Amino acid sequence: MTDPRPTPPDIGPVVSSAHLADSALPALSEVEFALTMMNHAYQRWMVRCMTAAGGPAMSPLEVLILHLVHHRGRAKTLAEVCLILNIEDTHLANYAIKKLTQAKLLKAGRKGKEKTVQITEAGAALCSRYKEVREALLVRAARQLGHDAQDMSRVASLLRALSGSYDQAARAAAAL
Repeated sequence: MTDPRPTPPDIGPVVSSAHLADSALPALSEVEFALTMMNHAYQRWMVRCMTAAGGPAMSPLEVLILHLVHHRGRAKTLAEVCLILNIEDTHLANYAIKKLTQAKLLKAGRKGKEKTVQITEAGAALCSRYKEVREALLVRAARQLGHDAQDMSRVASLLRALSGSYDQAARAAAAL
């Protein structure tokens, strides 16, 4: 018996901008579209997870900075925060740090002449609660998808490498 449904047309790669996919590397447009979707989903997740953990209303950047400052339990300078998170506009990071400090989740300090920020006890407790919610809701669901951890690490490595290509291309475009 034949299937009466028509065969769907070959629509090509899943992209948001077909005119950009019409290039020497259409797969890059697929990655860009996937990154766009992933970025928005990830930012929504961070904000909602932080709320579920009992934190105050925060922007995605504030959540990232809070976790980064908590990382390894040592104080960080603004320059370190911007370098690690690849933030070009230091004013955005500085504003986020100021808000986190006012919320008593970070505290200011000094390393020589440089200002630093460090996690507070309340900030560390909030990061722990965030981790618990993340483990229960996100990690468990991601594990059920059955993706190999090594494959996920390879994807992360590829994305970090691609970020260097985008940074270099941005510098070249700025020089035009």
